[in-house]
Amino acid sequence: MKIAVVGVGALGSLLGAYLGEIGDVVMVGHWREQVDTLQANGLLMIRPDGTQTRFEPRIVDDPRQVDPVDVALVVVKSRQTEVAAQTTAELLKEDGLAITLQNGLNNYEKLRDVLGEQRVTLGVTAEGAMMIDVAQVRHAGRGPTHFGRNSLLGDAQLVKLPQVVDLFSQAGFEAYLVDDTDALVWGKLAVNAAINPLTALLRVPNGFLVEHEALVNIMRRAAGEVADVAEALGIDLPFPDAAARAIEVAQATAGNRSSMLQDVTRGAPTEVEAICGAVAKIARDLGVYTPVNVRLCRLVSQIEGRKLPLLEQGDVAGLLDLLDLDSIKNRL
Repeated sequence: MKIAVVGVGALGSLLGAYLGEIGDVVMVGHWREQVDTLQANGLLMIRPDGTQTRFEPRIVDDPRQVDPVDVALVVVKSRQTEVAAQTTAELLKEDGLAITLQNGLNNYEKLRDVLGEQRVTLGVTAEGAMMIDVAQVRHAGRGPTHFGRNSLLGDAQLVKLPQVVDLFSQAGFEAYLVDDTDALVWGKLAVNAAINPLTALLRVPNGFLVEHEALVNIMRRAAGEVADVAEALGIDLPFPDAAARAIEVAQATAGNRSSMLQDVTRGAPTEVEAICGAVAKIARDLGVYTPVNVRLCRLVSQIEGRKLPLLEQGDVAGLLDLLDLDSIKNRL
């Protein structure tokens, strides 16, 4: 089975390195410096236990250099999904399967619109990775990866799913096949909404958040709002308490720098609109009140657009002033 990893950020590099050791895998990126460096020197992976391994994954920046593949793992940022869908269309065999392992909402729909509903399914991963340098990645934390057995998939695509799960397992990942991914997607969304914007605004690792009760309260409210929207949609989250789960994840990944923080640090666009923004939009349509997600989205977007200066690193008091949550306390 031939596999393409579309997107060569931290997660794409992680998957390309590990899966490439046991399978026919090619990474497809667009960052010329990264492509040249990996082709010349390989990729240095810092494992969760601190040991380092150098991998030599195959990488290209032109899908025309790749023979048609059976499976495409799409791991680009949400804002890049439309372009990734066209790239995937060039890569994928007619009976091929595309799997999105991205953060946020609406990525599946964008891929489906280009590739067709029979060729796309959702995946959700809790694997954590950080880009340290152009060719250096830290595997920041392990977690399960779930692949959805979408009822709309064609017969040929359904056959490939267990093979993908098996390949992930052989590569050392914890992988499962499930019938319903909605609960997992919204569960991850609740955790991301609670952690990522705060770490980006304060420019701190995940563990910093749980050291401050004021930040824990914001996490609880952000995650709880996502749970409220999911409930209104008739979706049961895969855990009983979204807030408790977000706090648990922040503690378990204390040293990790969230993908949104990595984007802010690099001055790159973030995925806040696909996370907090998407939650707020659906909530408005449903008549659900989500003020914390709205304000977190607005602040990150303002920093991203340079309409708001960066806070001093770890300035909790400054962030609380900007959020001004007391003004909405009585409405919650």
